[in-house]
Amino acid sequence: MGNQNPVPAPHDDAPNGTIPHAAEADAVRDYLTGLQDRIVTALAEADGERFRDDRWDRPEGGGGVTRVIEEGQLFERGGVNFSHVRGARLPPSASASRPQLANRPFEAMGVSLVLHPRNPYVPTVHMNVRFFVAHANAADAGGVDAEASQAVWWFGGGMDLTPYYPFEEDAVHFHRTCRGALDGHDADLYPRFKRWCDEYFHLRHRGEARGIGGVFFDDFSELGFERCFGATRSVGDAFLDAYLPIVERRRALDWGERERDFQAYRRGRYVEFNLVYDRGTLFGLQSGGRTESILLSLPPIVRWRYDWKPEPGSPEARLYERFLPPRDWA
Repeated sequence: MGNQNPVPAPHDDAPNGTIPHAAEADAVRDYLTGLQDRIVTALAEADGERFRDDRWDRPEGGGGVTRVIEEGQLFERGGVNFSHVRGARLPPSASASRPQLANRPFEAMGVSLVLHPRNPYVPTVHMNVRFFVAHANAADAGGVDAEASQAVWWFGGGMDLTPYYPFEEDAVHFHRTCRGALDGHDADLYPRFKRWCDEYFHLRHRGEARGIGGVFFDDFSELGFERCFGATRSVGDAFLDAYLPIVERRRALDWGERERDFQAYRRGRYVEFNLVYDRGTLFGLQSGGRTESILLSLPPIVRWRYDWKPEPGSPEARLYERFLPPRDWA
């Protein structure tokens, strides 16, 4: 954030939403770039192939580093993105629940990843952690409305799992890891963020979930900067522990054309959600981000069928009957 910090506040008793010191915002950036490095190193080791780097700049301000793998041994496509962007007007996707912040100058940074494994028994996974600052408009400075005349910040993020041929022990492991990441900060966060995830990653036009959920949060500032940052770090740090043990259990399972065909069909749900509902995708496109990096979340091979239903009692039906309806996995 540098010198664009008009309202510094004390570390521990900053009003909820008041912008932190520049040093605190720099700490968020340092954490995010380190998180990207750690995750890419671990994923490259698991795959056996290297990620390639694509560094990009955004004309309006800021840029990022997209680290991508395609046609790997494990991952058919995967991307781990870091971005730090600035803009003159906060896009509608970022101010939907706080319309009073619409059109403010903004700054946003985050790490976002999506991994599409080749083996249909290995789930697709998504994770992101991000930090926003909506700066005060110059016209509001010195105004009578205190909120309108100061910058505000918030965190967001989460992770969720999208299996095709799911296993109960994997669902339990993923959710218990999410719960463990948050319980040390506030025992109310996991059930709240789990429910939020179930509601958010729901394809309303289909009446079904995208996957088995995880945790999701946004506009998160009510605990103060230090505690919100701590909880967000814990989510980011828990990703590898939540996902890689599942990968190792399933990556060697045999699969054939039937499993591959169903994987491609269910990937269609992933595409529908990301292009219709996902706030991160909408924010990236609305804020002038790098299109290739934003749409890296889409799977490389996908199929749609007209009004297809799984055969009752089949492994494919099991996903719909036992895993997609929200459950208390943890």
